[in-house]
Amino acid sequence: MIKRVVWVVIGLGVLACAALAIDTTRFFNSPLNNGEGKLLTVDSGMSFTAIAQRLLAEDIITRPRDAKYLSLYARFQGVAGDIKAGEYVVPARQTPAHLLELLVSGKTRQYRLTLVEGWRFSEFRKLMAENDAIDHQLTGKSDAEVMAAIGHPDENPEGRFMPDTYLFPRGMTDIAFLKRAYQAMQRYLDTQWEQRSENTPVETPYEALILASIIEKETAVPAERGRIAGVFARRLEKGMRLQTDPTVIYGIEDYDGNIRRSDLRRDTPYNTYTRAGLPPTPIAMPSRAAIKAALNPEPGTALYFVSRGDGSHVFSDTLAEHNRAVDEYQRGS
Repeated sequence: MIKRVVWVVIGLGVLACAALAIDTTRFFNSPLNNGEGKLLTVDSGMSFTAIAQRLLAEDIITRPRDAKYLSLYARFQGVAGDIKAGEYVVPARQTPAHLLELLVSGKTRQYRLTLVEGWRFSEFRKLMAENDAIDHQLTGKSDAEVMAAIGHPDENPEGRFMPDTYLFPRGMTDIAFLKRAYQAMQRYLDTQWEQRSENTPVETPYEALILASIIEKETAVPAERGRIAGVFARRLEKGMRLQTDPTVIYGIEDYDGNIRRSDLRRDTPYNTYTRAGLPPTPIAMPSRAAIKAALNPEPGTALYFVSRGDGSHVFSDTLAEHNRAVDEYQRGS
């Protein structure tokens, strides 16, 4: 009887092991329960057991014992502690092994934020504040406090951030995002400064940034950037005032969309009709093309330009020619 009981117990144990082996094999060889793909958020410091329970709660895996299988498999593979925090898109019909590879890889879902060429820093901050994928740590901070937080105290933020489309994972802080955009601008500016032409009118990279921001606001026609840079270079060399409307507009509080003669006469640090040289700071975020144009102005003789009203400009060598162009395109004469 004892032998029979022992053999029965052994037999039951073998059957149980076989059943367990079949069940685990089925789990690891079968697609997960996510026919359309699902999102999974892994919090920082989360244990793999907790991750497996979240997979169960999100119905990516459906049985409690499957959560245990996955946890044991991750430990067996030695990767249970290698999971990266973030938000993952679990593709449709992934196997558990592929899911584990995804979580170890750290290939989290990426969000997109575009900084537009010619925008002011205030517009950029508003855009960031409206993005719910960013971890907002700078809410309510002044511009000075923002620059201190990213490691550049006493710098004016205007023009310091590279316009571009950035991809980032959910939970990136606004501080980290700003550092990234700041460094992108600094790297490009430094590179272009080293490659500047001899006829550039600026003496420092920051002056190049200021001039580039004006060029950015003056024209939407890429082919004109170099010509406009050339006009500004010659005016600066001759000691002529730049007399550019975008700088005046930047210096007007509560600008209503109309620039008046009184605005051109009202002296502010940004009024290039009343003050010689460059304004004290950039007036917008310049594009790469505008920076390149500022440091490589086209040669020529034009000292004036006026808008045709379609985004392009008429360039003139003399004030008389310029006045005729103004009469034709601005005054309707």
